[in-house]
Amino acid sequence: MRKPRVLFVCIGNSARSQMAEAWLRKLASDRFEPLSAGTHPIGVHPLTVETMREVGADISDARSKGVADLPGPFEHVVTTCAEAEADCPNLRGTISTEHWHVPDPVGRAALVGNRAQGLEIFRRARDTVERQVRQLLKKLEKETPAR
Repeated sequence: MRKPRVLFVCIGNSARSQMAEAWLRKLASDRFEPLSAGTHPIGVHPLTVETMREVGADISDARSKGVADLPGPFEHVVTTCAEAEADCPNLRGTISTEHWHVPDPVGRAALVGNRAQGLEIFRRARDTVERQVRQLLKKLEKETPAR
């Protein structure tokens, strides 16, 4: 029997949704199938890969995907930003759908222009996403029937 699928969606599938997929994979890949996509994929940002590697999650092989590249159904859908929530009004999980509003590290890091500050911005996003995924995991374990 297949594991329940959890889809994380952001705009570019460059940082936030990739981080969420990696965290859920690291924490619960034995129980859930984590996936990520973007409404307008732009490629995985190098600082996403670097900051996830710092916490033991190697996503160096990750690639940006569009929502249409991942056919459903998905039991759980999470948008990680307001833009993705607005772009995907019809994308719903069969069990649950929720919306997070995690600040965009790609845009914020581009504004500072300093690599060290950019890394800190990505680390804050990574840590925020980790907290969100851990909260989601508690909820999913209650909502998802045992398989």
